[in-house]
Amino acid sequence: MENNSLKTLLRNLWPMLLALVGIFIIDQNIKQLFLDGFRYYTDYIDLILVFNKGVAFSMFAFLKEYLKWIQVFMISGVVLYTLYLNNRIYSVPVGILVGAGFSNVYDRFTQVGVVDMFYWHGWPYPLLGHEGFAVFNFADVMIDLAVVWLLWLNWKKEKAKKKSLS
Repeated sequence: MENNSLKTLLRNLWPMLLALVGIFIIDQNIKQLFLDGFRYYTDYIDLILVFNKGVAFSMFAFLKEYLKWIQVFMISGVVLYTLYLNNRIYSVPVGILVGAGFSNVYDRFTQVGVVDMFYWHGWPYPLLGHEGFAVFNFADVMIDLAVVWLLWLNWKKEKAKKKSLS
């Protein structure tokens, strides 16, 4: 790798690292509040402590100890692919995605599962005959945000590419 490419890579890495560390710290501090006993109940949302041994909606909980290693491998792959792309436009959303992902994986190594706390059980769920929505955490929201951001960036890029070809 030539010197100029290395400078570009390092310049692109800083926003990713800042987003990663920031999201990780915020999420772990929120989770610690609930591990320390914080709870709050309302008619629409409860702030409770739940340990999720799977991923979204407890899927893949049957993988048990293997799940955390699969997630470490997948997150590492995202980081390596982003470094390979060496494009600053992906730095912040990937940093958010990886920081949130590592925060949830960290829970798997230090707790009995991922620490979840937001339980939305109000409107419209009772109208639909459901008790409520899944319990989730700040990291889950940040992962969703990062994925939507990355999809939008790629859609915008494809749209620009098609426009230039016509």
